[in-house]
Amino acid sequence: MATYEELYGLKNNSDLNNKVEVAISKSAYDISNEDPATDNHANRLIWAKEALGNPESKRQEMLWALLAANSSADIGVILGAADTVIQSAISDVINLFATG
Repeated sequence: MATYEELYGLKNNSDLNNKVEVAISKSAYDISNEDPATDNHANRLIWAKEALGNPESKRQEMLWALLAANSSADIGVILGAADTVIQSAISDVINLFATG
């Protein structure tokens, strides 16, 4: 299990930040093409437009959500997470931030 200090240190890990930023962009693109009947779609679409225009602006909040969700994992597991794992973690918390 990663310590809080180790988790905090990941906020500056360029590889992890790059993965999170790409996952944000992909999620934003997917939202722009989702069914308008999707729950919370209007707010998700606002979030997606902002994220596609400036994924860096969403990176820190999404990174903290990713780290919180995986705080019981070892630091090596977090850093070695497959793209699909990061994508899933980001997609899982979008509604938390898509509030309009």
